[in-house]
Amino acid sequence: MKKPASRDVTRRQLLTRAATLAAPAIVSPWALAQDKYPNRPITLIAPWPTGGSSDAVMRAFAESAGRALGGTVIVENKPGAGGTLGAAAMVNAKPDGYLLTQLPLGIYRIPHMQKTSFDPVKDITHIVCLTGYTFGLAARPDAPYKTLKEMVAYARANPGKVAYGHTGTGTTPHLAIEEFAAKAGITLQDIPYKGSAEIMQAILGGHIPLMSGTTEFAPHVKAGKLNLLATLGSKRNKAFPDVPTVKESGWDTVTESPFGIGGPKNMDPALVKVIHDAFKKTLDDQRVLDTLDKFYQPVIYMDTAEYTAYAARTFAAEKATIDRLKAAGKI
Repeated sequence: MKKPASRDVTRRQLLTRAATLAAPAIVSPWALAQDKYPNRPITLIAPWPTGGSSDAVMRAFAESAGRALGGTVIVENKPGAGGTLGAAAMVNAKPDGYLLTQLPLGIYRIPHMQKTSFDPVKDITHIVCLTGYTFGLAARPDAPYKTLKEMVAYARANPGKVAYGHTGTGTTPHLAIEEFAAKAGITLQDIPYKGSAEIMQAILGGHIPLMSGTTEFAPHVKAGKLNLLATLGSKRNKAFPDVPTVKESGWDTVTESPFGIGGPKNMDPALVKVIHDAFKKTLDDQRVLDTLDKFYQPVIYMDTAEYTAYAARTFAAEKATIDRLKAAGKI
């Protein structure tokens, strides 16, 4: 006669079920308290001075994201060091979502040029990409050249005498023009400023004849106070359809610069998603879109995974650019 096993099986099943119920669920501390975020103001670093186009755009994003989160996002300006001070601030910050930063292209380049306190791939959580800059080369109307080709001819005839302002050594407006100059076979005198507001004061005040920057120059071009020689993207800017790109003018230089929002490393994925979703929602806010249009910035959206991959890819590409320019003696 066989021994009945049903009682033993049932007992084992009950013990297993009880153990499962008693085991604590693996839930992150942040996820348990996510309904409380944010319970104080969030600081968003804009690594540029107040008054420029970057500052205005970041303030529009901050205000809109604050509404989406049901809290307040405060912009803190940290200009200098080529726009890398926000990234540097992430290294020792708590990954709790209360300190975020704009991530300009320079953070992937400058570590290849000098020692920095941060690794832009390992030390930063790339949360969401939102927009990007349009770069251009603008001159005063009284400059002795009206087109990019004329400027190149003038610079060749007057080596080292053509000066241009930019937003700081190692920034995109600096290196993009140095790479172009190398390909054009000219030598330019570069003058660094802390941000776009300072550059505009300098060129409008007659202190420099030429500037490389983002579209803070646009309203002055529209008003006839500046002459836009060329833009640096892969295609013409829709606001200036008659202005050629550098590449169209004969030199194979294309510079585009997506940027977004980042935080410290080791952020909880659930927290990252909340912040990502709030900032993504800003791209549906007409007030934000109007601000982007004002500065001729397109929407360039990348989710967290895409933005993280972009960061690694760009960090490697920037090393190749820096190595090439160093070999040419341009930096």
